[in-house]
Amino acid sequence: MAIKPRDMAKMIDHTLLKPTATVEDIKNLCEEAEEYEFASVCVNPIFVPLANKLLTDSSVKVATVVGFPLGANTSETKAFETRNAIKNGSQEIDMVINMGAFKSGAYDLVQADIKAVVDATKTAGVSSDIIVKVILETCYLSDDEVVQACKIAKEAGADFVKTSTGFGTAGATVEDVSLMRKTVGREIGVKASGGIKNYDLALDMLDAGANRIGASSGVAIVTGLGTAEEEKQ
Repeated sequence: MAIKPRDMAKMIDHTLLKPTATVEDIKNLCEEAEEYEFASVCVNPIFVPLANKLLTDSSVKVATVVGFPLGANTSETKAFETRNAIKNGSQEIDMVINMGAFKSGAYDLVQADIKAVVDATKTAGVSSDIIVKVILETCYLSDDEVVQACKIAKEAGADFVKTSTGFGTAGATVEDVSLMRKTVGREIGVKASGGIKNYDLALDMLDAGANRIGASSGVAIVTGLGTAEEEKQ
């Protein structure tokens, strides 16, 4: 794929989910997002009202996380989180699957959990479409499990499948992104997230089939700073 660093901005969720993030950090994140015209900022739920206020007059969307980072909340809790986030101004929801249920083979429960969030976006009293991304946390899954999880998310009505929370044992890999794209086809999106710190790595993910990148290093990516080779040193 031939794409310049700055042209990649519209595919990046400029992310800050650290537990130590401050109000000033979020303000800086939003300023950068507006300057470089990122697709969205992805922040913890507590900061959604602030981000929404700061980005009201921009093209940058506000995204937040649900059931984060373990996915072990009840479906009712995830649905409430979703409605509350939308009420506060979030336009995109990145939810974590119920990993314990998935690993137990309770696929119907996992699908119902995702569908509870998808349905909550439709009953939140907001007319515009809300995007739901399902975080699979691929570092804990075999290839067969990645395929199964993708199928479940797609069947439940998700708009994207996403690799990672950034809090697992590893982040996005080209192999996982490629497998996810092959599984879901072109009907829904694939978001690569976790460990993507420069333009080269982001480009690799796009070439593998991602159409959205989640990164805390968005500015480094779109300014072309650093290379994948440098990251290995």
